[in-house]
Amino acid sequence: MPRSITTQVTGLVVVSVLLGTIINIVLAVLLFGAPPPDDSPPAVASRIVRVTQFIKAARTPAEADIVLTAIRNAGVQVERVAVSDLTSAPDDTHWSLWRSRELRHVWSGSGIEVLEGRRYGPGPQEQMVVRLDAAHALVFAAAIGAAPWPLFITPTALVLSIVLIFVMLLSVYAVRSITAPLAAVAAAAQSFGRSPQEVQPIPGSGPREIVQVTEALNEMRTRIKTLLDDRTRMLAAISHDLRTPLTRLRLRAERVPEDRLREGMLTDLANVEHMLNETLDYLREDGRFEPMSRIDLPSLLQTICSQFVDVGHAVIYRGPAKLTWSARPRELTRAITNIVENGVKHGGAVTIALIDRLPHAQIEIDDDGPGIPADLRERVFEPFFKADAARTQDGGGFGLGLSIARDIVRRHGGNIVLSDRVPHGLKVKISLSAGELDHSR
Repeated sequence: MPRSITTQVTGLVVVSVLLGTIINIVLAVLLFGAPPPDDSPPAVASRIVRVTQFIKAARTPAEADIVLTAIRNAGVQVERVAVSDLTSAPDDTHWSLWRSRELRHVWSGSGIEVLEGRRYGPGPQEQMVVRLDAAHALVFAAAIGAAPWPLFITPTALVLSIVLIFVMLLSVYAVRSITAPLAAVAAAAQSFGRSPQEVQPIPGSGPREIVQVTEALNEMRTRIKTLLDDRTRMLAAISHDLRTPLTRLRLRAERVPEDRLREGMLTDLANVEHMLNETLDYLREDGRFEPMSRIDLPSLLQTICSQFVDVGHAVIYRGPAKLTWSARPRELTRAITNIVENGVKHGGAVTIALIDRLPHAQIEIDDDGPGIPADLRERVFEPFFKADAARTQDGGGFGLGLSIARDIVRRHGGNIVLSDRVPHGLKVKISLSAGELDHSR
């Protein structure tokens, strides 16, 4: 089935009309039958032979006149004329039809002489002239009936032409009154999903049902915007109210004279702050409003590698020197950093590889850690899930890094997949497909 409303409506109308036309033709043939068989060439020829034989069988001219009158009353158009009144007739297609093989058996053995090339001027347009005797001839109206199908071709063509016009008008109506409003609603819903801060109402147009959907969507967008604003204010309050006591605790911990106790307290405070930042980053919507811009992917990936190398981690980049892409740089940096951070936490060396595969750009991040079991590779993307049995957690965290990374990648129109690295470790494949490539090397 076609997926667009316009195609479905148009196809439904066309199929319905075609079925209706076929049913009308079948019913017409069954109820009224084909055209009368007496108008076919063999029937006309047989009738001419029989009438001529009847008139020839008359013993007197008076008896022949009586027979001729009775035949005319029966509906046969025939006249008795003098042979001298006949004129020459051109050898047209009408005569070639009567010379067909189909009619030869009618004339053969009947003793009837057909005067081809002769016609009676005052007679009918299509006529057949046969000899009655030496001085007289019979002129028959020889109109041949049409085949049954031409009787249906003209009305069928007329019906289909009218239907075609109505289908075109219906398509225009569907596009203007149904498809266009629905497309506007879909575009508004999609844009709101990317930028919830934009809450301009969708103009209601089209049929009543579409207007109702538009009003419901506008109301839903307003409620969602209110909820997002409330959450933003709540996050700002939580961030302020929690960071202040954490800062005071850190200052007090630094004054503890015992080194071992002081280091333990500072480590716990750092873990708490890290978990707080991770949770707030996951709930924050700021990244969703970052505009798309043209970036150089190799430069972005090399910058991430340099940041980890500066703090003593073995992170290297492999790939092209230049590849321009449309993306949100801060969001994409955050996603890749989360993945690399997991890699250096659970392994020794991490490799970031960029592969250009039109129309996608694929980023592969490999580490040499213990890996993740296949049955947990989907669950690790769930918020607050920790795969402790697969990768040891020697630092704080709520298990939000991969959840944040997948959300960011999906907002870029891509996907993220986990697989095994040979001989051991984890391979993270990021596929970006929502940008425009520029292969200026």
